[in-house]
Amino acid sequence: MFLESYCNVTNNQISFSRQQGSDFAKKIADDFNPLHDADAKRFCVPGDLLFSLVLEKSGLSQNMGFTFSGMVTDGIKLNFPEKILGSANILDDNAKEYMKIEASGQCTTNRQSIDALIRAYVEFSGHTFPHILVKLMFENNVMINPTRPMVMYENMFIHLDELDFADVQLQLTTPVLLIDGKRGKATLPFDLVADGKVIGHGKKHMLLSGLRDYDQATIDSLVNHYNDKKAQYLK
Repeated sequence: MFLESYCNVTNNQISFSRQQGSDFAKKIADDFNPLHDADAKRFCVPGDLLFSLVLEKSGLSQNMGFTFSGMVTDGIKLNFPEKILGSANILDDNAKEYMKIEASGQCTTNRQSIDALIRAYVEFSGHTFPHILVKLMFENNVMINPTRPMVMYENMFIHLDELDFADVQLQLTTPVLLIDGKRGKATLPFDLVADGKVIGHGKKHMLLSGLRDYDQATIDSLVNHYNDKKAQYLK
């Protein structure tokens, strides 16, 4: 279980420290979203860490959907399903839901396949900003609020024709950003490729709020700040 450094397990419940969530974001996902900084005022555990733990605990199914319904902060003790029969939820002791999971088709607990998919997906997901979203915002002449950038992970769905692979890559196809006033919904479709063959596909949906007219100088400043922060960390 390569994720054991990024969570705490007590009496079959899983919780996270701020440092664990931040380390996963930066070291595994290459994600420098300020919401995942250990000292962030509005800190939240990366959704991709929850996704990864579900696969490690419950296995990888041919069809899977993950819907994020609550932000996980540090110290919250979560109950993860051991098996997913159709659908399941990640809840705390007060029955508050943080993620809904759907699964169907064949399922594997093959560690090599699961680890390969986790690493490939979270790297793809962690590069959503600036790699994908900036281009989408430019094409739609909108941008997020630079002083309070709100980009929320809504859900993700995958389908796999094959479950036995040693390595896999995610290749973005044709992303779309739909605008509704000051809100937007980004759809990021991707193919799953192993040994040069497409073995599945998926979609990630993200919600953007506080949209306003696109300004290149402001976006450049935002991206430079993000890249500088990453460079300082890597030192």
